[in-house]
Amino acid sequence: MTRELIAILRGLTPAEAPAVTETLIKAGLTRIEVPLNSPDPYDSIAAMVAAYGSAAEIGAGTVLAPEQVLRLRDIGARMVVSPDTNQRVIMATKAAGMDSYPGVLTPTEAFTALRAGADGLKFFPASLLGPANLAAMKAVLPQGTRTYAVGGVEADNMADWIAAGVTGFGIGSWLYKPGRSLEDLAARARDVVAAYDAAVAARDSAH
Repeated sequence: MTRELIAILRGLTPAEAPAVTETLIKAGLTRIEVPLNSPDPYDSIAAMVAAYGSAAEIGAGTVLAPEQVLRLRDIGARMVVSPDTNQRVIMATKAAGMDSYPGVLTPTEAFTALRAGADGLKFFPASLLGPANLAAMKAVLPQGTRTYAVGGVEADNMADWIAAGVTGFGIGSWLYKPGRSLEDLAARARDVVAAYDAAVAARDSAH
């Protein structure tokens, strides 16, 4: 199954990109973003796409301009994640045939992003919003809107978010930090996958 989990690899370098990607895929994380404020992010993404593009959906985070979207399209990225609701970035992403996940925090931003064509909404920073506020906002969002909590999410609090109706998560520094060993990364990735699977199972059995 494809889990609604996006691994965020801020600070990743091109030299370690293939090994880190392989570790995540083996643990069950198959959607991966490299924020563009990492060292040589386009080189990392290109290497990851070349080695694992058929096994994972690989893209970029912290995408702020349409020119960056075009460069990502040219190296084979399939996903664009942003910290803000930039309609030009969303529209450029969709025109390039990629998935768009802009950052939102308010109903106004959420509806603006959806009107521009966003595939899903990245609620960031999720720690500021909280599951209860997400649940309240979901009451007015269109049925089927895909929502992702990013920022302050870790294995321990996933169940609360899933119970509130979130679709999935972006997991950043809790999962990956520069200098963390592949063994540590693998263990954290397995913890994230197990927590997500358990939270989804609990939700499904309650319905």
